[in-house]
Amino acid sequence: MDFDVVIAGAGPNGLMLAAELRLAGVRPLVLERLPERATMPKANGLMGVVARLLDARGLYEKVAGWAAPPAATPRFVFGGMRLDLRELPDNPMYAIQIPQRRLEAILEEHAVGLGAEIRRGVEVRGLTDHGSYISVDTDGGELTAQFLVGCDGGRSTVRKLAGIDFPGVTDDDVVSRSANVGLPTARAMSLPVAGHGDIPPFFFHRTDTGVFIWARFEDAMTVNTMEWGGAPDDGVPMTLDELRASVKRVLGVDVPLEPAVLDRPPLLRRLSGNNTRIAEQFRRGRVFLAGDAAHVHAGIGAPGLNTGLQDVANLAWKLGAVIHGWAPDGLLDTYHSERYPVAERVAMQTQAQSALLAPGSKVTALRTLFEELLSSPDNIQHIANTMSGNDVRYEQAENPLVGRLIPELSVTTTAGVVRLAELLRTGRPLLLDLAGVGDVAARWRDRVDVVAGAHPDHPALLIRPDGFVAWAGTTPTGLAEALTRWFGSATA
Repeated sequence: MDFDVVIAGAGPNGLMLAAELRLAGVRPLVLERLPERATMPKANGLMGVVARLLDARGLYEKVAGWAAPPAATPRFVFGGMRLDLRELPDNPMYAIQIPQRRLEAILEEHAVGLGAEIRRGVEVRGLTDHGSYISVDTDGGELTAQFLVGCDGGRSTVRKLAGIDFPGVTDDDVVSRSANVGLPTARAMSLPVAGHGDIPPFFFHRTDTGVFIWARFEDAMTVNTMEWGGAPDDGVPMTLDELRASVKRVLGVDVPLEPAVLDRPPLLRRLSGNNTRIAEQFRRGRVFLAGDAAHVHAGIGAPGLNTGLQDVANLAWKLGAVIHGWAPDGLLDTYHSERYPVAERVAMQTQAQSALLAPGSKVTALRTLFEELLSSPDNIQHIANTMSGNDVRYEQAENPLVGRLIPELSVTTTAGVVRLAELLRTGRPLLLDLAGVGDVAARWRDRVDVVAGAHPDHPALLIRPDGFVAWAGTTPTGLAEALTRWFGSATA
């Protein structure tokens, strides 16, 4: 066997998966068809509880640029409507502004530092699932592995080769235009536009004819428009003049857009149509899909990396368990059963936001109703939980923590007060023994870490490597059952 797992795609999801697999003690190989990392702008940040995952792996400081624990943003938008999050008792809207190319550089350094191998300029051309292993045909020769994971984007070659359908809908009447520009009239926190007042950055400013967004990023400012109606000829490259004309149609006034002065080619992009699709299966035999290969949707609210990086965190430890021989029956099937409903929920809320941005008096009336509903803190909390992924619960249990992402907390241990995120750095299952039941886990010590401590509000907590709670309680019998269920039979 050449490798334990072959990963197609060296984007953020593929790189994070490689790192998680190394933490799980297996040998991944990442294949990337491009000869070098792409410089064209793609995503510009991360939003939601994915920040907690990065914190648990010691990556948050590098990605966010500061050493403090993840901090939630006080304001955000839903469907172009302002969300004031300052009064929420539990604000899960963590925001990290970072260009994708820099995020990829950080994740690549992380994965390679853990021992992962990356081969660029190598494309997957075929696959054969032999039942007990898989062979991957590439333009650099054939490779064998126990598993293949497609992290190769919305047009995934792996998904097509595996014969997995990608059903969904395409909104053909939406045209989105984006470009890096100079905005000489922009202030730090607003862009004054005649007849519209001060438009804040990152805000989806809806008018009767479309949507206007501007944003200030690390090395450039970006303007984006959305219009509904006839699609232009996508065979003709977009120009800055085309964007200027689109801005004038949306806002009704000219906005001075100057060419961006950059040390890279500026973004000039037109996208016609908007896809919302979810793979019929996230697993077929020894082939798995993650990130955009498994689900695509509108980028409103920045859900892509929030969802994709948590896909791979969910999958990696389960693959490791099978490869090491201690996985309980059916563990790999829980990848689809847990993550598919999450993709459905992301598709739902991004489609809802797209609908609320569309033109028309009926939509305007719907927005008025929504704005009234968003005056309630309970409704704002519900929207924030949905957008951030804080509402994900893999299973129902008597204890409300079970099935959910473990909350941020600090525990008192023999080493002093420690943040939980610091105890999850190894990427191994963790028994946080707050009830004196740790002796039960002695026969799982080869795969489960045990940390004794104290916390005034919580019982003992069994935490999966992806940060989700597998069990919470005080009884040795309940703990033994949960250990067996998730982490296999005890060693003799």
